[in-house]
Order: sequence, then C-alpha cells, then structure tokens
Amino acid sequence: MEKFEISVSYKNENHHFEVKDHMQHNGDQCKFEIFKDGKFIAGFEPGPHKQLYICKNTGLWPQEVLNLIADRIEASHL
Repeated sequence: MEKFEISVSYKNENHHFEVKDHMQHNGDQCKFEIFKDGKFIAGFEPGPHKQLYICKNTGLWPQEVLNLIADRIEASHL
C-alpha cells in the first residue's frame, strides 16, 4: 500500500486529503481510499478507460469535492 497526499481547492478553500493506494488490489476494497484528518470519506475504483468512479461514499463531502479528488488522482496515479 502506498500513501500520498493531495490538495484540492473548493469554494476558495484548500482541502488536504490522504490517499491510500492499494496496489495489490483484490476487489474486496476500493483501490483508492480517501481520508480527511484520519477519517475515511470515500473510495474510488478505476474504470475500463482509466477514469475513477466512487465505490464507497460516506456522504461527508460534496460530490464536487470528490470529483476534484478523482481528477487529481487520475492525473498523477493512473
């Protein structure tokens, strides 16, 4: 498992998240898990065209923020 941090800007505020990349992905959990201050907020899976889709969502963050997070991961880790 690899960990890295990403930041996204939403409504004029920067938000920092920790991403766990389960490189040995086995299908039992999402490939990418997103955490804010140690709390799980969402998980993403890569689709057939290297675009991420949400496989788990706690509903704690707006869809727009999750889309920004997915864009960042797609740009640098797929």
